[in-house]
Amino acid sequence: MHSGTVDGLYYEVHGGPAADRGTVILSAGLGGSGAFWAPQMAALTSRFRVVLYDHRGTGRSVRTLTNPHSVAAMGDDIVQVMDALGLERAHVVGHAAGGNAGLALALDHPDRIDRLVVVNGWSRPDPHIKRCFDTRLALLNNTGIAAYVHAQPLFLYPADWLSANNARLEAEEVHHIQGFPDPDVMRARIQALLAFDIDDALERIRCPVLVSASADDMLVPSACSRRLAERLPNAVLDIAPWGGHGFTVTAPEAFNSRLLSFLGGDLQEGE
Repeated sequence: MHSGTVDGLYYEVHGGPAADRGTVILSAGLGGSGAFWAPQMAALTSRFRVVLYDHRGTGRSVRTLTNPHSVAAMGDDIVQVMDALGLERAHVVGHAAGGNAGLALALDHPDRIDRLVVVNGWSRPDPHIKRCFDTRLALLNNTGIAAYVHAQPLFLYPADWLSANNARLEAEEVHHIQGFPDPDVMRARIQALLAFDIDDALERIRCPVLVSASADDMLVPSACSRRLAERLPNAVLDIAPWGGHGFTVTAPEAFNSRLLSFLGGDLQEGE
């Protein structure tokens, strides 16, 4: 593994033995940390070179945002990482905010993406997503960072998984509070997600896309993924029956299997 920064964006490159299979760039969700993808790393690095990065404003990256901030700007950040590594093209895998950034990238820089995986993403504002983010913002604004972080697993994971993994979540909570972005950064990132609307442009995204979601996602209704898959010209829809918004963490084996099949070209439209 080697790491670096470009325009304040921290990235890591993890080498896999099958370089001819290409490079996979992993883009996390609202939390922004590349470490989110730990459950996928062993599976991916066995077949690909893998690039992790921390979103602008989060983690080890610069703690300020582009102004104005937008999902399109998040997509441009992926291009910056690619340029720093000399990558003309790559597979992009994104979760929620990262998936939306991948969609924006596919619109603005279609020549830079081979295959795109959008996990729990959306193409237009959704009332339920807004209600969830409004609730989280109210906690952040009125109660503070600790309350926001403490409530976060309620939106991410199924109740039975929460109960079984309470000790792990309590330990992670301390870490998340210590590394929490400036509240203004988090507010701006949420507002960028709430403003994201490319619904009328989806037919312009021509690359193969795996649209992945969980049926019991508390934060992003699976109907949002179904809409993406219906309107994207070259999409495969995969709905996991269980796992919540963070099903890449709660049920990684099933997700990893489908991910590798898609990136390897084995999972085709209609399967």
